[in-house]
Amino acid sequence: MNKMFSICFISSFFLFFFFLINFFFTLYFILNDMVIFMEWELISFNSMNIVMSLLFDWMSFMFMMFVSLISCSVIYYSKSYMSSEMNLNRFILLVLLFIMSMIFLIISPNIISILLGWDGLGLVSYCLVIYYQNLKSYNAGMLTMLSNRIGDVFILMVISWMVNYGSWNYIFYLNFMINDVEMLIISGLIIVAGMTKSAQIPFSSWLPAAMAAPTPVSALVHSSTLVTAGVYLLIRFNLLLMDMFFLKLLLLFSSLTMLMAGISANYEFDLKKIIALSTLSQLGLMMSVLSMGLPDLAFFHLLTHAMFKALLFMCAGTIIHLMNDNQDIRLMGGLGLYIPLTSLCMNISNLALCGIPFLAGFYSKDLVLEMVVMSNLNILIFFLYYFSMGLTMFYTIRLLMYLMLNNYNLLSIYNLFDEDYIMLKSMFMLLFMSVVTGSILSWLIFSIPYMIYLPLNLKLMILYVSFLGACMGYLISKMSIYSSNKFLMFYELSLFMSLMWFMPNLSTYGLNYYFLSISQNMINKIDMGWSELYSGQGIFYIIKKYSVFNMYIQMNNLKIYMFSFILWMMFMFLLVIILN
Repeated sequence: MNKMFSICFISSFFLFFFFLINFFFTLYFILNDMVIFMEWELISFNSMNIVMSLLFDWMSFMFMMFVSLISCSVIYYSKSYMSSEMNLNRFILLVLLFIMSMIFLIISPNIISILLGWDGLGLVSYCLVIYYQNLKSYNAGMLTMLSNRIGDVFILMVISWMVNYGSWNYIFYLNFMINDVEMLIISGLIIVAGMTKSAQIPFSSWLPAAMAAPTPVSALVHSSTLVTAGVYLLIRFNLLLMDMFFLKLLLLFSSLTMLMAGISANYEFDLKKIIALSTLSQLGLMMSVLSMGLPDLAFFHLLTHAMFKALLFMCAGTIIHLMNDNQDIRLMGGLGLYIPLTSLCMNISNLALCGIPFLAGFYSKDLVLEMVVMSNLNILIFFLYYFSMGLTMFYTIRLLMYLMLNNYNLLSIYNLFDEDYIMLKSMFMLLFMSVVTGSILSWLIFSIPYMIYLPLNLKLMILYVSFLGACMGYLISKMSIYSSNKFLMFYELSLFMSLMWFMPNLSTYGLNYYFLSISQNMINKIDMGWSELYSGQGIFYIIKKYSVFNMYIQMNNLKIYMFSFILWMMFMFLLVIILN
């Protein structure tokens, strides 16, 4: 066991050291406005060159800095959370492989090496989702894998289209081939690939299903690695998003994702799934900001969101741990009295998620919504943005009502002891970052101060909507907790909203089941059917039939002789009649 703990400690120490290195490089590259592009030839054969290339700029270093800090906290947290795991070293190695795939994706300007990091994320995430090895985990892993496979196929198609240009380094093409027809096709394929990895509609159903993974994995996956890979890819390819048709399509789908996730989170009772749906809502926000042509702002929100979302998952993991693995928020309550430090971390991360002033989420969300007001968008998108902002406050206050303000509502006596100090140390590191990250990043990323002039009502609109969402969350939670649930009066509507607009059903029974059943039919009809009939199995049956007939003849069977003699006589008789 000590050996396993030493693996956790060494891994987290190494990642913290990597975080410090990336921090200094980030400052150096921002101050000197530097970009380093490295490449070397692996193979040169006739006219074909296979080149390995790496891109180092302030964005890649800053993203690696955040990934390494969150990973360091998560691995240190796993030392306590996964302490009863017999194969803890296998779990840590899988997580490290996951982090390496993400870092490889971050520093790759080459679409081939992007695919390697991208596929590494998909493969290792499948291994982590099915880590607990039960039927539910297997189903969730298969849904995650098949949904992400769509994006992998689209990236393979991008690779084949890029052969037309002679190289796979996308960084050279973005500046001078935007209006090319082939580049438009590539941009469409890249956008769909990014939408699958970042779980936008209609690929959203895999993200809550991936909650079957251990909670430390969820903290890592849903903050800075797997789900942000699609957003990061589109930030790098942001010049391809200049085509208006793709922009409008991405804006519509991402805004609907925000709305759907916000509504579904209010109907959900599983603690981890509520946080997963809030991740989905924030991913929709990042994608919609990208489609407005603001990649730096999307990156800013991606980084601030990563900090408080990792902290939120860690707090949820501690609560589930202390509740004897119960995740139903209806069976919790009064936690602030029993686990005050974890409750403190949970409340601050929730308030940062809501965009409460001067926490990390405020700086990015406030800026996003003010840019929405200043942009030339229609009333539908404006409504979806602000309504989704209100829904964020709605489900956050609902969650706090059930966990903190509700009465002690447990079915049996649970082991609510004082919190684990290993978990608390890792959570407090992220708590500090969740408070200060927003202001620090706003100084680093937006070094030139922009003044946004808005009328007073529009400037305070965010606070109005937040306050209204908080009041609605409080009132409806109070109605649901202390009396019968009023939502059950509209059963069909509740079913539609709580099942993410029936998207899991469409993804499993609709698309995946349909395609898998087509594959099954093809196997039955072609592999096991025609190809068997006209190859080995068919020849075997024919030889077998004739050998049985031959055996009857060799056994001197009188009936066969008589039958064949009669047939022969009839044939001769017909032949004589025909000839005459």
